[in-house]
Amino acid sequence: MLEITSLYAALSALILLVLALRVVQQRWATRTGIGDGGDKILARRIRIHANAMENIPIVLILLGLAEMGGAAAWLLHACGAALVIGRLTHAYGMTRTAGSSWGRATGMLTAWLATLVLSIQLLLSALPHLQ
Repeated sequence: MLEITSLYAALSALILLVLALRVVQQRWATRTGIGDGGDKILARRIRIHANAMENIPIVLILLGLAEMGGAAAWLLHACGAALVIGRLTHAYGMTRTAGSSWGRATGMLTAWLATLVLSIQLLLSALPHLQ
């Protein structure tokens, strides 16, 4: 079993669940079934959840592949933690303001950094085996 990836997959799933529940809560409050009904809070909550759904899967796939390939545990934990912390700071930043914010920028950058680091790790692992 991929213990390190499993840890960050579980934490990420909990984040996604909380974000989805926040969307549902606002849908109930505004009686909005489809779309955002013009409600700015609902639109923002939908976008926060969607952004997490756009970033979490690829990082978890890369994390799992790197773990299967024998990447160092410290690297896997650093990237997994960056993913989780980044998603939390991004959600916090976007909840506070629709504009630019420290949390939003940090969240985006940490997801991109984890993606980049894990991609490089996998490329370096694969290169010697390509013939």
